[in-house]
Amino acid sequence: ALPLVGGRASTHTRASVRSTSTSFSVPTVAPRKAMAPSPASSVSLLRPRPAAALSSSSSSINLRRRASSAAAPTRAMSAAAAAPPPSSSFSGSGSGDRDGKDKFSIFAVIRAMAFYVVTLSLAFPLFCTMVVMFPLTYLKDKYRRYALSFVNDVWACVSTWAFFGVEVIGRENLPPVTTPAVYVANHASYLDIYSLFHLRRPFKFISKVSIFLIPIVGWSMYLTGHIALKRTDRKSQMKTLKDCRELLQKGASVLFFPEGTRSLDGTMAEFKKGAFSIAAKENAVVVPITLVGTSDRMRSGREWMLRPGKIRVVVHPPIQGPDADVLCEQSYTTIKQTLADYSSWPLRG
Repeated sequence: ALPLVGGRASTHTRASVRSTSTSFSVPTVAPRKAMAPSPASSVSLLRPRPAAALSSSSSSINLRRRASSAAAPTRAMSAAAAAPPPSSSFSGSGSGDRDGKDKFSIFAVIRAMAFYVVTLSLAFPLFCTMVVMFPLTYLKDKYRRYALSFVNDVWACVSTWAFFGVEVIGRENLPPVTTPAVYVANHASYLDIYSLFHLRRPFKFISKVSIFLIPIVGWSMYLTGHIALKRTDRKSQMKTLKDCRELLQKGASVLFFPEGTRSLDGTMAEFKKGAFSIAAKENAVVVPITLVGTSDRMRSGREWMLRPGKIRVVVHPPIQGPDADVLCEQSYTTIKQTLADYSSWPLRG
């Protein structure tokens, strides 16, 4: 209803209506009567909505659909960013098997116990053989002791044969037996030494003094000429470096784990420079070696579980030079990159 002024619609109101009608038409609705709705009026309530209203509603729905479509990629990206990364298939140094290597397995425990029984059973008769061989070997080959090293190799190869495979890649890069060399490798497991004995090279490695006190195994290490070290004793450390230099001068090879100790999670730590300083001073070749999969078979700190699978020993081309820092950096980069390259290789079976 229009406001009336003196019984007529005001001039201002009529102008407003005319201005509005030029933009759109206002649907007219008949006034309701104050009475109960009749069937006819009920039917009129069900009539379709005006075209203008339908058009406005349709436009609103389309706008909401466009906004939803535009927001969909953003929501998808947000969900992808919030989602956890897919699990890696790394089972090399660490990780398709890493997902499950921390889980307790009764079969892994039984396998480890069987492994220790086999290796200790072999150690006793082989140790007796070494005792018989030692006097003559010491007289004829005091520093390299190749015959005694060969017994170590037999012990390691036979011990591991029934429990996990060891594949040597790049054996052609190994220097001749008679060439003194400094072998350096990553260190992640108790099985590292077993794996490196598959190279069949008469190297001497450094180990804690307490290991040499273990019956049979430690005594065998002493007869072979491996080097004892007191880690907390500075004088012992200096003597160890001096002994290694003397071995190189006499034509024997030495093995170092430049990380200094075993990694608890399979991640390679920074290298210490001692091994490379010795190599630089003696002008000896350095042979980087990457051990892949040892931590997956037997993790450091969990030597009571042994999981099935394969270990790869990757021998890299020898390097040589007068700069210990350069030798250390090259060896570290080569070994770490190889661990990454072999990360997706399956090591089961």
